[in-house]
Amino acid sequence: MNAIDSVFDPLREFSKDSVCLVKRCHKPDCKEFVVMGLVGFFVKLIFIPINNVIVGSN
Repeated sequence: MNAIDSVFDPLREFSKDSVCLVKRCHKPDCKEFVVMGLVGFFVKLIFIPINNVIVGSN
């Protein structure tokens, strides 16, 4: 019985933590969505030239 518990206890804890995470999550509103989009745009804008320099140096 102890071997079975050692397998199922981590699964129970993982599922419990997953349920807590899903309950805390929410869909972003319009303002959050715009901010995430701008951050992603500027990160891409910065790292594309850096990537070209690294790949182009070969």
